[in-house]
Amino acid sequence: MSKWGDTFREIWEKAEWAAIATSGEGQPHVVGSWGKDLRSLNPSLDETIVVPAGKFHKTEENLNRNSRVEVLLASREVRGSRSPGQGCSLTGTGEIQTSGRYAEMAKAKFPWARGALVIRIEAAKLHL
Repeated sequence: MSKWGDTFREIWEKAEWAAIATSGEGQPHVVGSWGKDLRSLNPSLDETIVVPAGKFHKTEENLNRNSRVEVLLASREVRGSRSPGQGCSLTGTGEIQTSGRYAEMAKAKFPWARGALVIRIEAAKLHL
């Protein structure tokens, strides 16, 4: 992810969790994933990230209507601009895949996964 800089890469490498938001009818919906689970499918941050999807039914429903997605990553181990800890937002489009390359990749590492949430990152922003 060199196009977004070293700080984003460091946050990716050290984030304990990720919050993934989609838009539903009248309200947002948020699911989470462990950072180590993301890194096991995406050793380095790139334009496409793959998230193991267990249930994620509401996320899938939302993405079928509006494919926009935002991912929040943070780590207290990364020095922030004003204090310990740094976060970032990744925005783009997403879809749940229950078959195909990404789904099989997720299912192979996570037996509980029914597929993969595939997110194509369009922009990244540090939380300053």
